[in-house]
Amino acid sequence: MEAKKQNYTVPIFMMILLFGMISFVTNLAYPMGVVLKSQFGVSNLQGTLGNAMNFIAYAVMGIPGGILLQRIGYKKTALLAIAVGFVGIAIQYASGYAGQGTAFTVYLTGAFVAGFSMTLLNTVVNPMLNTLGGGGNRGNQFIQIGGSFNSVMATFTPAFVGILIGEAAKSQISDIFPVMYIAMGVFALIFFVLLFVKIPEPAMEYAKESLSSLMSGALKFRHFILGAIGIFVYVGVEVGVPGTMFFWLSETSIGPTTAGSVVATYWFLMLIGRLFGASLGKVISSKMMLTAASGVGMVLVLLAILFPSTAEMGMPVFQSSDAGLSFGIANVPVKALFLVLVGLCTSIMWGGIFNLAVEGLGKYVAVASGIFMTMVVGGGLLPIIQGGVSDIAGYLPSFWVPFLGLAYLLFYALIGSKVNKRADEKLKI
Repeated sequence: MEAKKQNYTVPIFMMILLFGMISFVTNLAYPMGVVLKSQFGVSNLQGTLGNAMNFIAYAVMGIPGGILLQRIGYKKTALLAIAVGFVGIAIQYASGYAGQGTAFTVYLTGAFVAGFSMTLLNTVVNPMLNTLGGGGNRGNQFIQIGGSFNSVMATFTPAFVGILIGEAAKSQISDIFPVMYIAMGVFALIFFVLLFVKIPEPAMEYAKESLSSLMSGALKFRHFILGAIGIFVYVGVEVGVPGTMFFWLSETSIGPTTAGSVVATYWFLMLIGRLFGASLGKVISSKMMLTAASGVGMVLVLLAILFPSTAEMGMPVFQSSDAGLSFGIANVPVKALFLVLVGLCTSIMWGGIFNLAVEGLGKYVAVASGIFMTMVVGGGLLPIIQGGVSDIAGYLPSFWVPFLGLAYLLFYALIGSKVNKRADEKLKI
């Protein structure tokens, strides 16, 4: 008698929900940078430190996260990640009650702890969705769907925080408490729901193999190594563009509330792009999608750098109001429009890079995911570099940093993603 096929609708839904929480917590960091600049008088570079602490945790926990995934499985890793995330947000919340001399340090500690959670969650959700999709274009499609909900939360966070901040010059950490209440509540809810959900554990099949053996096997693939670098660069571009744009627009006459709405529109366009990416994932290859996205992204960033600074326009933005979530018109520099449109390009990059980089890796996919999570530290390091450039040369010249990052991603799509056939053949022996 043929075994009944397992229905994995619930675990798929839970992985997608966790994808959203990754974005919710991560995208709190840059708006918080405006608060830190107000409350503590820090520089642009120092304002990126909360974001940096969040992403530096990836460098520390990425590979250990892959080990946990293999040793204890998807479910226990996810539960641990959620618990750590709750603690990280709670520490950030506590920074609102700390004295002026210690609050900044307490907040950065909370951001670092939350980063551990985001690392573990990313380690779980990406290979899990790819596995449930059967790899290939279908696996990419599932990741794009998860990324779509990720973008929903990314759209909500900066718009909501921008409204809570109000006047940038008077903002305090305590102004952001409502966001922290939401984060802790959702983490608690998901934890208890996940306790009763059955999740397949394919990564544990290779749990007895040594880490060194698995890592050395994965690193034999040139396209995987270049793809891991691509993840480093991509996350730095995705975070740096809207983050620096938020700093820039917050210091103009439009203020942080409208700046938050503009940045929210960037993330909303990422949602639109991921929805299209999910629907087209079956018919358009990851290589073609990444090539188009990186090439168009370069053009948009170049236009933002070179276009006249005095040119302004009324731009539709996604914003929150008493009537709820809606579109409105904001008078912003034309340069901001080009940067917002970059969101359409970055929207499909994660799934495409991940899909191309793990092609042919077989049993090394789990440890490869841990290496990927380590390279997500680029989301903290590249924005620091961009923040340093903005302190020296100004906000707009700093966008040469993401421009160069997009150039690398174009190279990876066209050349670097080609599978190393020799390594692939060794794997099959």
